[in-house]
Amino acid sequence: MADARIEPPTSRGPLYGVRVLDFSQVIAGPVCGANLADLDADVIKVEPPGGESQRRNGSVVPGESKLFQTLNRGKRSLVVDLQTAEGRAVVHRLMPSIDVVVVNYRLGVVERLGIDYETLSSLKHDLIYVESTGWGDQGPQAFQGASDVAVQGYSGLMAGNGKVDDAGAPREIGGVALADYITAVGTSMGVCAALYHRERTGRGQKVSGSLLRSALFMQGPTVMREPITDRTMRDPTMERISELRAVGATYEEIIAAREERHALGTTFALYYSGYRVEDGAIILGALTKPNRDAIRSVLGIEDENSDDPDYDSLDPENIASAAEWKRIIREKFLGGTVAYWIDALQSVGVPVAPVNLPEEVADDPQVLDDGMMCEVTHELTGPQRIVAPLVKLSDAPAAVRAPSPVLGRHTSEVLREAGYSAEEIESLIGSGAVEVAT
Repeated sequence: MADARIEPPTSRGPLYGVRVLDFSQVIAGPVCGANLADLDADVIKVEPPGGESQRRNGSVVPGESKLFQTLNRGKRSLVVDLQTAEGRAVVHRLMPSIDVVVVNYRLGVVERLGIDYETLSSLKHDLIYVESTGWGDQGPQAFQGASDVAVQGYSGLMAGNGKVDDAGAPREIGGVALADYITAVGTSMGVCAALYHRERTGRGQKVSGSLLRSALFMQGPTVMREPITDRTMRDPTMERISELRAVGATYEEIIAAREERHALGTTFALYYSGYRVEDGAIILGALTKPNRDAIRSVLGIEDENSDDPDYDSLDPENIASAAEWKRIIREKFLGGTVAYWIDALQSVGVPVAPVNLPEEVADDPQVLDDGMMCEVTHELTGPQRIVAPLVKLSDAPAAVRAPSPVLGRHTSEVLREAGYSAEEIESLIGSGAVEVAT
């Protein structure tokens, strides 16, 4: 990996001049702050003494985990003890220069810390305040603790994924905290909309997101209720599941019954699916009849009829036929390598891809050629190839302008910008209300 740092772009991003206090921890809030930093906002990461817990989550260098560095790139670090009156006073003194505040504590915590919307908006009348919660800010679950995996279970995401472990227990959607990341994208969008609204009206507002809301958003068609379609698909499925629950069926049996009812015809079972090949695996993503016909042509399939206008995917004979076609197609794909099948299928326009490991895609030509990774140099851990911003902008570019901050690296700098004298800063450090990098 190259160890020369790529210089930040000379042109400013669209949020240049916007100042953000990011009090958040773990994923949903920090990713929102990182998105705003990528758009050139000045994001000040407010951490407790010792730093937020994710600094130590799987870290090799103490206090510098990959997770923390990824989610907090481009920010400045201010360490403040909000458990003290002096620490809370520091935050309140900063507020006149702040445009956006980001929090994601459990409901009730921000009030105890003196960083709730009512308190901070009284100090900055046009403040945009972003709050990400687990369950929302109303309802019987609102004050309960939450995490992405808990919301996966509650929202139906986990069951909808249809996976069980060797003991028949639910298996989480591994590898990525889906609800956390979607919440961060949503709240980032909310901030940009609120900033635009403030430009037009002069008014700030509160932007609220939740993991549960995000998990439901991702399942819109499945969660949606609509009487005509429900009578055909949802209601028979739920009737069958009610019968199974009444006789004490296991979770695994219930999921199997749902999967059987929810197979969206052979179209998806055969042509929107993964397959083993000679030296790995590929994934097909055919959503149109021309794509499916192209796959049939490449594989030499002539009699598979799931695209016929009168095809009934719930007909027992068609279900049995689909299972046989699945077996045939699996055998065919085992007769070639990843490279062979990718070339054959892409040549006829089929959406197909190799199934890569996440550890190897940072070196992939497509990822690199499109600028999906960028390089920065961290003062402790050295050169990094880090994922680039979520979107590209042609005029006011988004960019990772700096690596994540060392704990407390910018405490004195931020306080000086707020008008603190050297003597006041030293007094705060001495009291433990703030900390600086050592």
